[in-house]
Amino acid sequence: MMQKPQLERQASGGSRMPSNPLKSLRLLPCGGYGVDDDTVWNDSFTSSAARIAAGCTVDLALKVANYELKNGFAIVRPPGHHAEPQQAMGFCYFNNVAIAAKTVIAQTNITRIAIIDWDVHHGNGTQRAFLDSPNVLYLSIHRHDDGTFFPGTGAIDECGVGSGVGLTVNIPFTGGINPPCGDPEYLAAFRVVVMPILREFQPEMILVSAGFDACMGHAPNLGGYMVTPECFGFLTNQLMSVCGGRVAMALEGGYELRAVCACSEACTKTLLGEEIPSIPLDHVRAKPHDKAVQVLEQCRLLQSRFWESLKLPCTVGLSVLEANQREREADTVQALQALSVAGSHQLDIRPSSVQSRH
Repeated sequence: MMQKPQLERQASGGSRMPSNPLKSLRLLPCGGYGVDDDTVWNDSFTSSAARIAAGCTVDLALKVANYELKNGFAIVRPPGHHAEPQQAMGFCYFNNVAIAAKTVIAQTNITRIAIIDWDVHHGNGTQRAFLDSPNVLYLSIHRHDDGTFFPGTGAIDECGVGSGVGLTVNIPFTGGINPPCGDPEYLAAFRVVVMPILREFQPEMILVSAGFDACMGHAPNLGGYMVTPECFGFLTNQLMSVCGGRVAMALEGGYELRAVCACSEACTKTLLGEEIPSIPLDHVRAKPHDKAVQVLEQCRLLQSRFWESLKLPCTVGLSVLEANQREREADTVQALQALSVAGSHQLDIRPSSVQSRH
């Protein structure tokens, strides 16, 4: 007969710390035990499966941290980012990525880790674990819908507390699936928030909570977004441009098997340096929709209190093609200005050298 320990649920807010009801293991309609209808406890398998998932993620992170591997992907289940210090929830029992990050900091010389969480659900447990940490940047892109989408945390003003203020960054897309977020919105989020902050923070290692329930093919209640596997591969490539490519990924959510397989393959091939199909051209040409632009602008404004890179001018509502064109034009202008300055210096030097010979 299994024991039914009490599991306290802790809040994961930043500026707001709402109280949550105590949740404990209980008998479910299916006849099994769990903390809720989707987080079921199985005497024979749950404990070992959860421990293996956490152990594999820790092992991978340490190998990447110690340069035994350049990068890697822990394809594990159950996921972890909803698990809080004393509460299992949302299919999660141990917070795999949070445990890995804490282990790396405790056992290696690494002092700055960035955790990127692109699961469609906010990683309340991971945010909670590092809310006041000066060593870990937690950055989440998720569906929020003003707190009505599970788990309800991850509002834009949850920015950390104490020594961790400014190191929690939430991009909480809203508006449900009318229209749904997809490649244009996620590409814009990386361009105007994620990558500028990462480059400024200069992490020594990146951990990715790689949930794929934002991928196209998931029902509205499970995500309803339209991100493509190719986009996830591209985002992985972006992350590899930071900290020498020391990236360790761990599987989080994702409930449509074909979508999870396609996204995992795209990310793994990217980590291996293999080519993957390009993002569909119409997605690259499309601008992020207005609701997403509003969220990104609000995020940049709020986070600019902590990040100098977000104080620089930026047009959020551009497509990838438009943004790249602007960057090329700006690079051309800078190059011409540099040539002009160099030329003027040469002209200044020549008359003085001629006069000196007279």
